[in-house]
Amino acid sequence: MAIIGYARVSTTDQSLDIQVDKLNEYGVDKIFKEKYTGGTAERAELQKALEYLREGDTLVVYKIDRLARSTFDLQNIVTGLQERDINVVFIKENIDFASPAGKLMFTMLGAIAEFERDIIKERTAEGREKAKAKGTHMGRKGKPTKDVEKAVKLFKERDTNNLSVNEIVKMTGVPRATIYAKSKEIANKTNKEVAKL
Repeated sequence: MAIIGYARVSTTDQSLDIQVDKLNEYGVDKIFKEKYTGGTAERAELQKALEYLREGDTLVVYKIDRLARSTFDLQNIVTGLQERDINVVFIKENIDFASPAGKLMFTMLGAIAEFERDIIKERTAEGREKAKAKGTHMGRKGKPTKDVEKAVKLFKERDTNNLSVNEIVKMTGVPRATIYAKSKEIANKTNKEVAKL
């Protein structure tokens, strides 16, 4: 059963020394270190650490915010590890998820993460309703109709014009998904009209 450490700092000019010292004091066998911001989706060393861990191992981190970007993120990581029978310890907060207090903390963490999710959903729904009431379009702005029509026309005629979908996307700036969706919509409309005759 290995004890694996993980240390992270937010910028390249910050030092990992304090975290590494604390992890070594704890008695870790190996440390995965990286210098990335918490908002960075790609945390390569964390991914390596998670893949390296085996059943019965323990992941040790100096502080909670060094491991996760949010309560939701933290709960996902810890749940994934617990499902694999891997324990998690945070030195500074004195949390060991294998202890009764740690298990209680984990239950509370799940409730907070769920609460966060509900608030985000609620705010998104409210935003949509307000946008609808104002007649505002939410999400990315779509391509002009004439560009979409041109792309669909080129897509329909690709047997004669010898254009690939990628080439049509480059020429018109209309995303591949939009071309497929609009072409399917037009085909369905045509089929319905034919069926009525």
